Amino acid sequence: MRILIIGAGGHAQVVADILLQRQEQDNRTQPVGYVDDRLSLRGQYLLGLPVLGTLSDIPKIPHDGIVIAIGDNATRARLFASLRARGENLVNAIHPSTVISRNVHLGVGVMFCAGTVVNSGTVIGNNVIVNTNSSVDHHNYVDDHVHIAPGAHLGGNVHVETGGFVGIGASVTPGRTVGTWAIVGAGAVVTEDIPAWTTSVGVPARVIKYRDTRENIAA
Repeated sequence: MRILIIGAGGHAQVVADILLQRQEQDNRTQPVGYVDDRLSLRGQYLLGLPVLGTLSDIPKIPHDGIVIAIGDNATRARLFASLRARGENLVNAIHPSTVISRNVHLGVGVMFCAGTVVNSGTVIGNNVIVNTNSSVDHHNYVDDHVHIAPGAHLGGNVHVETGGFVGIGASVTPGRTVGTWAIVGAGAVVTEDIPAWTTSVGVPARVIKYRDTRENIAA
């Protein structure tokens, strides 16, 4: 399968490495390169793969699937909606070192980085990032467009709602909910439910900001 990577920044190069490692294992995965709207990147090679053009060039580039390699949840959600509406095939990028229970349900456009663990009974939505050395324990619900940052950990029966972000090294204790488009800061420990559209930090995590729900986000 020829896979095109959307974005050419640092996160996109992590995706490229995942796909290249998959290619070494099964020889079916074939990353073809990147597209990025930064014109200065056109023609560069990153991890041996070329920047082939901008997003407007996607229809002209032969490919069978796409991975959206952008960390920001809102941007990734907008691109996901746009590309899916155009009939693009959003595929998963799963590092060979990932440990996934046999009864985990995965959506499309999912990215699992090196060292991640996803345990029994968990449901992962569409366009989700579970980043380096993070873990999602049993019977979690991780909704669309969520980003679980490096080294973050979710206990059992956690629900991260649409667009939620759990920062680097943060922990969510069992049974808690992180609300829609909520942000949990780096190193925070969530011991109570986090309301939607808020930013929370600290140990235990406390809300420090209420965000505007009118933000231009495609959910």
